[in-house]
Amino acid sequence: MKNIIITGTSRGIGYELALQFAKAGHQVLAVSRKIPQTLLGNENITCLSVDLSNESELEKVKDFLSKSWKQIDAVVHNAGRLLLKPFSETSQEDFENIYKVNVFGVANLTRICLPYLQKGSHVVTISSMGGIQGSLKFAGLSAYSSSKGAVITLSELLAEEYKERGIAFNVLALGSVQTEMLAEAFPGYQAPITASEMADYICNFTLTGNKYFNGKVLQVSSTNP
Repeated sequence: MKNIIITGTSRGIGYELALQFAKAGHQVLAVSRKIPQTLLGNENITCLSVDLSNESELEKVKDFLSKSWKQIDAVVHNAGRLLLKPFSETSQEDFENIYKVNVFGVANLTRICLPYLQKGSHVVTISSMGGIQGSLKFAGLSAYSSSKGAVITLSELLAEEYKERGIAFNVLALGSVQTEMLAEAFPGYQAPITASEMADYICNFTLTGNKYFNGKVLQVSSTNP
C-alpha cells in the first residue's frame, strides 16, 4: 500500500486516477478545487478542496501531511488550467493565471512534499505534447503550451537536484485524450484514448516508471493533436 497525492481530481484523468489507485488498495490524497461526491465515500481516498493558484491554500495539504502521513510514495501533478485565446488578446494576467496552476502550483506542492518523499519516491508531472520542443503547435494556446514546456524543464532540474536522495522526477507529455479540457481546446475532435485508459497507463507508470527513468520526458501520444 502506497500513499499517493493526485491533483486535478474533480474530473477527467485525475478523477479516474484516484479511483484506480484506490481500487488497487493505495491511500490517495485527492486535491482539487471541486470535490466530486463520488470520491467522498471511498475509504481509500481523502479529498481536499484546494485552489492550486493560491499558494496559501496549500497549507491545507501541509496540515494534512503533518497530521496523517509520515511519508509520500508518489505525487502526480495532473491539475491543469487551459486558455484558448489569440496571443494578441492574451494579457499578462492571462499568462499569470495559467502559470499559477500549471507551473507555480507544481513547484509549490512539490516543495511541501519534499520532507515526506523518501528514497524510491516518484514525482510524475503531466505535461502536454504542446510543451515539447519541435512538436506540432496550435494557435491560441501560447499560455497553456508554454506553461507545459516550463514544467518539463522544472522536472529535469529537480531530478538532478534530488537524485542523491533517490527521488525520481519524470514527465508524461500527453497527446489527445477524450476529456472536458480537450473538448474546450478542440471542439468536436474525437480522441482515440479515453480518460480511463490514459489513467491506467499513468497509474502503472507512477508505480513502476521510476525503476527505469529519472529526469525524463516520455511522449505519450498516438495522434495530432
